Formats: sequence, C-alpha cells, structure tokens
Amino acid sequence: MSRLVVLAGPTAVGKGTLVRALRDRYPDVWVSVSATTRAPRPGEVDGVDYHFIGDDDFDRMIEDHALLEWATVHNSHRYGTPRQPVDQALAAGRPCILEIDLQGARQVRETMPEAHFVFLAPPSWDELVRRLVGRGTEDEEQRRRRLHTAKTELAAEAEFDQTIINDNLDDAVRALARIVVEGE
Repeated sequence: MSRLVVLAGPTAVGKGTLVRALRDRYPDVWVSVSATTRAPRPGEVDGVDYHFIGDDDFDRMIEDHALLEWATVHNSHRYGTPRQPVDQALAAGRPCILEIDLQGARQVRETMPEAHFVFLAPPSWDELVRRLVGRGTEDEEQRRRRLHTAKTELAAEAEFDQTIINDNLDDAVRALARIVVEGE
C-alpha cells in the first residue's frame, strides 16, 4: 500500500497550480478528482478538474458512504472526495495526493490517520489577497467570504505534519515531490 498525502491550505494559495505542476513532472502520481456542486470555472473540465454534480447526486454519495470526506466550503458549495478511486490507487501502490480544504483534511485524519498531511501556506497575507483578487473568478462578496475562511485555515497550520510555503512554484514542486514521490 502506498502512502496517501493530503494537501490543504487557504483559498488562492495555489494548491491546484502546485498539484498540476507536480503531476506534469511526475505523471505516475495519482491525484484524486473531487466532486463538487459548484459550476465549472472557465477552462475547467468535468472529470479532470472536478466531477461537477448536482445536489441530489451529492446527497446520494453521502448516503452511500461513497465519499472519503466532504464539506460545505465558503458557506456555498459542497466538495467531496470519492472513496473508491482513492482505495484503488493506494492498493495499486501509486503515490497518491488529495488536494482538499481544511474541513476535508480533518475528516481524512479521522478516517485515515496514517495519511501524511501537508499545509500549503502563502508567503504573506498580502500575497494571498493579491492572488485571490488577481484570478478574477469571484465577485467582491465571494472574495470577502473566502478571505474570512482563509484566516481560520491559516490558523490551523499546526495541525499538519509539514508546511510548504508557496513563494516559488519550482521550489514548492520540489518540496512536494520529496514528500509524495520520495516519501520524506
């Protein structure tokens, strides 16, 4: 069985960018595709970026215990990790990573305490705000809500086994690869 690495951090810290860059360099790394009830952002592809599903389907997955974790994020949409693909990838011995939020990471810690938990931190609060505003995918109210949540998420850093500061993508990819691929 391979080790599961759980990557979490505040909104706009660059989790998705980091995981895509890791996967580009290490194609054998298996990355979980979360299910979500939110609509796709421009350029996102169903089944690649997320499984975009409706509330009824999400409810069914919860009832069937088909999610390893799930949460309502930013008081808005639900996100969750389908359990079966994670179990299959681990059983196949592949390096595995989940890119999830703080609530999800806490649930995975309860169900899979053997996982390794990595917190992705911004270099500063100002940089986190700049990244969120710069991506232009949320309106002012959504940004306000996400930044409020980010303060809580940043305060939880000590709950994780390791922290990577995402101030340089290449450095962050190397640090994450040491954990996911090399098992450090």
